[in-house]
Amino acid sequence: MRLLIVEDDALIGAGVRTGLKQAGFTVDWVKDGQAAALAIANGVYDAVVLDLGLPRKDGLALLRDLRAKGNDLLVLVLTARDAVEDRVRGLDSGADDYLVKPFDLDELTARIRALLRRRAGRADSMIRHGPVTLDPAARRVELRGQPVGLSPREFALLQALLERPEAVLSREQLEERVYGWDEEVASNAIEVHLHNLRRKLGAGIVRNVRGAGYCVAPADEIDPR
Repeated sequence: MRLLIVEDDALIGAGVRTGLKQAGFTVDWVKDGQAAALAIANGVYDAVVLDLGLPRKDGLALLRDLRAKGNDLLVLVLTARDAVEDRVRGLDSGADDYLVKPFDLDELTARIRALLRRRAGRADSMIRHGPVTLDPAARRVELRGQPVGLSPREFALLQALLERPEAVLSREQLEERVYGWDEEVASNAIEVHLHNLRRKLGAGIVRNVRGAGYCVAPADEIDPR
């Protein structure tokens, strides 16, 4: 899952980026509202962590502009503005959640996971698909009840595919989900990671749709044994 942090405080921004990366997210970071608007326009993010007191364009103005344009991107406001009227204003302007600084990084991570889970229409924190179970919080995958060791990239790719089990995702879409701006992507990186997933989970779980991309096989077509 790919996130955008919008935060002008270098210490907070760096800490949040590091913490969210360690939690398994792909993370980009910008430091002002105008840069955030340009980044969001690319349409590659699952959620935004948004400060309000930003240079060049205030975070609340950015949020209102997004909603006025019909953009329903998940937005978690992370700000020092802690008065009740500030929280009400932020939520009424379209924020999906509101967290006040200082904050606990584990709570921020859990709130992001909850927002993403609700957006996907899941009540269960686990993602289950046939014999595969993926736990986003614990970064754990099981196949038929047995743990499977995956690299961070393999885990991110599997999660991207399982989050949208009926969709075919192109190589470019998968790259956007698991690689940030500051990360180099080898031309065959996605194919290598998917090959490893098939080796560890079974060849029939991840399918190649010729000329279109990749998807997971329907749950009832995966060998349950």
